[in-house]
Amino acid sequence: KKASSKLCLVDLAGSERLGRSGAVGQMQKEAIEINKSLCALGDVINARATKSSHVPFRTSTLTHLLYDALMGDSKTLMLLQINPSADSFEETQC
Repeated sequence: KKASSKLCLVDLAGSERLGRSGAVGQMQKEAIEINKSLCALGDVINARATKSSHVPFRTSTLTHLLYDALMGDSKTLMLLQINPSADSFEETQC
């Protein structure tokens, strides 16, 4: 029996709250795109968790690229780095 593996490493960076990050110009556009990708990833994870008949993988490039890692009998591990500071509580609870 042949087995194969694929490893995907995705770094979605730090705070993408525009007001908090102070991003402007190109950095602001990148932050907006990261936020859209995160929302799309959340939609895919929710659809898989609720066993929805439609999983919206084509909503973003990120979810389309992660299709193999998120579909079928694949195993996925998500690591989060959460700031324990009281100043970051609002972002952490999202």
